[in-house]
Amino acid sequence: MSTSSSTAISSHLVVRPDWLAKRREAALEPDLPIVDPHHHLIDRPESGTYLLRDLLKDISEGGHNVIATVYLEWLSMYRADGPAEMRPVGEIEFANGVAAMSASGGYGKPRVCAGIVGHADLPLGARVREVLEAMIVAGGGRFRGIRFIASVHPDQGQWGATAMRPEGLLVDRQVREGFAQLAPLGLSFDAWVYHTQLADVIGLARAFPGTTIVLNHVGGPIGLGRYKGKRDAVFADWSARIKELAACPNVHVKLGGLGMRVFGFDVHEGALPPSSEQLATLWRPYVETCITAFGPSRAMFESNFPVDKGSYGYGVFWNACKRLAQGASAAEKASLFHGTASRVYRLGV
Repeated sequence: MSTSSSTAISSHLVVRPDWLAKRREAALEPDLPIVDPHHHLIDRPESGTYLLRDLLKDISEGGHNVIATVYLEWLSMYRADGPAEMRPVGEIEFANGVAAMSASGGYGKPRVCAGIVGHADLPLGARVREVLEAMIVAGGGRFRGIRFIASVHPDQGQWGATAMRPEGLLVDRQVREGFAQLAPLGLSFDAWVYHTQLADVIGLARAFPGTTIVLNHVGGPIGLGRYKGKRDAVFADWSARIKELAACPNVHVKLGGLGMRVFGFDVHEGALPPSSEQLATLWRPYVETCITAFGPSRAMFESNFPVDKGSYGYGVFWNACKRLAQGASAAEKASLFHGTASRVYRLGV
């Protein structure tokens, strides 16, 4: 991440380059192709700067074979004027510009932003179709779908989440009318909710079996607020919902995001950054539960950078994932690290 007066990313953990530099690891299985299906790019005063060169630096220093990435919306680079509902199209234009830079070959091997996931205001109902069509055009063949964040919890101030959204967004009639516009346009839906809201995603998946849904960040098992010190109870509740959700064949899961404050891991408090062995040990119950439930063909590892960069480095993250996949077959590893992401986001790599 670029240095500035503030290295904090949104409400997430502060990125400390000097601290991260204290932990370097050689890449495990350095030739294994990786598609990173979830990262952000940002440049705004309150959030810091993380752009193409910053991501490429992390990829290069990590030593892993990242061949392509998928850009995820972060309410960023909106148009400054025009109809409010159309302003998020600016983020697609931005990401597609970065993708064009990367595709020129002048910035190295990885195809950055090969797929783009934006944000559209689903409460517009059927009218959101016009926005989605504009995004398809702006994406230049790279726009794949949207994320409409629905995460909300009474305790969320304790992990720094400041956006207070209405409860039950994913069961709202108007939101679902908007959601219904996705599949006819060949678009997918990325879902970010906390574990207490997984029933809403289950209901959505059952109501729209023809729409591809990608659950972000292993389904958000909360580790702070009223759930601090109750990891076993949370795991039991979360894992039951994950198994129920996995019964919906149109749902996939992203394995990552566990460096965020909400999960309650304290690796950022150490004198040294965590090793990949430490991370794999902490994450194994969640990752193995998801892979067992969904299968490798519906699961994909994700970096969630730069959000997770407050907890560990990019190379260490991918080493942790490879440790978690050590018992998998070559075909299963191919799915987890690039195949599932390439198929779901139609990357052709």
